[in-house]
This record gives sequence, C-alpha cells and structure tokens, in this order.
Amino acid sequence: MLYKKHTPQSLFDKIWDDHVVKKLENNIDILYIDRHYIHEVTSPQAFEELKKRNLPIFRPDQIIATADHNVPTINQHHPILDSLSKKQINLLTENCKKFGISHLFPLGNKNHGIVHVIGPELGYTLPGMTLVCGDSHTSTHGAFGCIAFGIGTSQVSMVMASQCLLLSKPKKMIIYVNGKLKEHVTAKDVILYIISKIGVDAGIGYFVEYSGSVFSEMSMEERMTVCNMSIEMGSKGGLIQPDQVTFDYIKKCNTNAFYKKKNFWKSLKTDENVSFDKEYSLQAENIDTMITYGTHPGMAMKINDNIPEESFFDENGLKSLKYMGFHPGESLIGKKINYVFIGSCTNSRIEDLRLVASVVKNKKKASHVHTMIVPGSNHVLKQAKNEGLDLIFKESGLDFRQPGCSACLGMNEDKIPYGEYCVSTSNRNFEGRQGIGSRTLLTNPFMAAIISIEGRIVDINKYTYEKI
Repeated sequence: MLYKKHTPQSLFDKIWDDHVVKKLENNIDILYIDRHYIHEVTSPQAFEELKKRNLPIFRPDQIIATADHNVPTINQHHPILDSLSKKQINLLTENCKKFGISHLFPLGNKNHGIVHVIGPELGYTLPGMTLVCGDSHTSTHGAFGCIAFGIGTSQVSMVMASQCLLLSKPKKMIIYVNGKLKEHVTAKDVILYIISKIGVDAGIGYFVEYSGSVFSEMSMEERMTVCNMSIEMGSKGGLIQPDQVTFDYIKKCNTNAFYKKKNFWKSLKTDENVSFDKEYSLQAENIDTMITYGTHPGMAMKINDNIPEESFFDENGLKSLKYMGFHPGESLIGKKINYVFIGSCTNSRIEDLRLVASVVKNKKKASHVHTMIVPGSNHVLKQAKNEGLDLIFKESGLDFRQPGCSACLGMNEDKIPYGEYCVSTSNRNFEGRQGIGSRTLLTNPFMAAIISIEGRIVDINKYTYEKI
C-alpha cells in the first residue's frame, strides 16, 4: 500500500486550510470565520445592508460588539456631546438588540473597552481561529496563533449573513528575530525597527509569521503589540506560534476552553522545512529605542540617531519631513514636546501602564506637557487602580482617563491641536491622524513617560531611571 508523503505546512497554512469551506475558480476560497468583532464605526452600513435585503445574522453568538472609536474618555456617564458619535454608538446598541447579538459591551459595562483589548482579556480570542473585524488592527489577535485580519464594510455584512468570506489566500512571510534585547528595548521598538528596515510595502500580499527567541520570550501583551502593527508593513496580518506563555494567559481568562483544547493548541506550529515565499532575519542586538520622524511608521530611527540625509528621501519623503517641520540630518534629541498620548490598541494594557508608572513614580511631569493615559478597557482601569498606578499618575500630574481609542485617531474629543507635536504610543503617524495639522511621533510607553517628565526628547541611553 502506498502512503502519501506529508507535505510540511506553516502554522498559517494549517489554520487557513482547516477553514476552507470550498475552493472556487481563480484561486478564491470560501473561508469560514470563527469570530467576528464589531464596533460602532464600520458596522452601521453593514447592518443597513442586512435590513435592505431582509437577511438575518447567521451566527449572532459568534459576534462580539463594543463601542471604542468615538467614545469620550472622561465623564462617560454623561450624555455624549458630539451628535455623530452619539448616533453611531446608539445605533450599535439598537442594531445588536434587533439582530440578537448578546455579546455587547457598551459604555458603562464592566467589560467595555477597545475591541482589540477586550477580545483577548475576555477569552474570546483563541489559538487556531479565524477572526475578523472592520478594523485594520485586528491583526493584534494573531499573537494567540490565529489568523486575524481587518475587513471592509461590505465584508462585515458578508460575515454577518454567512459567517464566511470570499478570499484569495495570501503568500507566506516569516520574520526571525534572535538574540538578546537591551534592557530598555520593548516590543514596540522591535516592530518599529522591523518596519523601518523592510519597509511599509514589504508585506503587501503576505501573511507574516514572527519567529525566533525574541518573540518566544515576550509576554502576551508584548506579542499583541507586535502583531498589532503587522498591518503597517502592508501585510494582511501577523501571527505567533502559541506556546506555554499563550496557554497560561488563556487559562486565566477562559478556563473552560483551555482544558478542552490545550492538546489541540499544542499542535499549532509550523513544521520543519517549510518553504516561505519571503524571509527576513534580524538580530536583537541591533535594536534600540525607536521613534518616528515622518508620516508613516517606516520613517523610524533609533532615538539617538539623526534623520537620514536628503539623498535618502524621494519626493514624498521630503514632503513628509516638511509636514513634520524636520530637516534631513537633524537630531530629535532636545526637541520640546507639549503633548504625550499613552494608550491605543497597541499599548494600553496593564503592562504598558506599569512601565509608565515605573518612570513617573515620585516625579512630576514637565509643566508644559499634557499627558493623556488611556487604559484599553475597564478591566485594565480596575487593575491599575488596584495596584495604585492611578495614584502614581495623579501625583505626577498625568491625566488618567477612561477606556477608549482616544487620541490614537481624531474621531473623538481627544484631539491634538494644529501644528503641535504629540509623542504617541499608538500605531499610526499619518498626516492629521490625531487631529487636523497634528504631528505624531510614535515610540514606546517607557520613552513616552520619560518625555512627559523631561518635556523634551532625550537619549534613553543617557537617562537614569529606577524600575518599580
């Protein structure tokens, strides 16, 4: 009897192929979706499409809903002032009730928060899943060893109606980072370094797997930061092989799933000798604290470097520098900063807040700096208060707020004024992202906290600090 030789598969291949309902012509797959996250911005149009066609939601129990983009981050018990924000948030609640979606976490709910924060912490994001949301940073969830990616509004309605999507299978990329990171280097620095080296278009048409000792040694929060920004290199998403770190995290938030599926989850790994369409290998020792100087995440450099010389840039790059008010060859050390934002689905988890507290404890922020610290969820907020982090922030003069997307993007009240610089722990530094004419410099929470105290950009390698 002849036995068919097993073809080695990547983790991505295993999950994708296991969810293909049917293969169609022209390399199109009907892919089953396990979990669907929705929020108030991209769901109203999808609900309207279902109403027009008189279609029910196929599996409402697989949908998780929350309001995050438009919500205020102070006085959430008060009526929402912005009429559009109020309408979108109310529509989400109304539509969920109309279509039988019970997993709704609105303002005031103990489980409320940013969609990409509450999904993991409530145990809805699990290894081996396919998971989508009408939001590009859905790639965050790939940290758990699942295929997670953002979709458009028409696709949101498609998943609501059928729990499936019509998709072309992306190509495979793997990025290895091995070695030992410097003490002050964070996951945010790792992903900014990767994007600065391979470019913002390197991942177009690919799904990325992150591998190597650096990722295996990261916490789940750190892995979520890395996968969150996979989209910033143009890729469909990114994922990391689940391991004991993953299992320990899930055991705390979804004990039932852990005991039922842990043996299956252990099989979710890339086989040896798998061929990838594109590979990159980077060394941890070359990574340092990063900061952006332009208008996309690829325009990033080590904080003590100078902006590249003029010959490095094309016309768009020079235009970007002009918008930022910077010049080729310039150092950012000593640059005065008036606004700092610590939050977003990239860096608003309890580990991030602890890191900030370790810097600002027993110190006062610079008098001219307004620093907003916005937790990613009510659970993070509660934990921060239980650990006394809120008191540390208050004593330092920092503005500790309620959960929401906040100043990551200008869709709510937390905007940065025209022409001002904001050092931000979010994921995008596009023109006007944080408000019309605002200028965003991305960095990690540790560096953002230091800048809050100093009131200017400093060289981390020359800064002394004590961890709590």
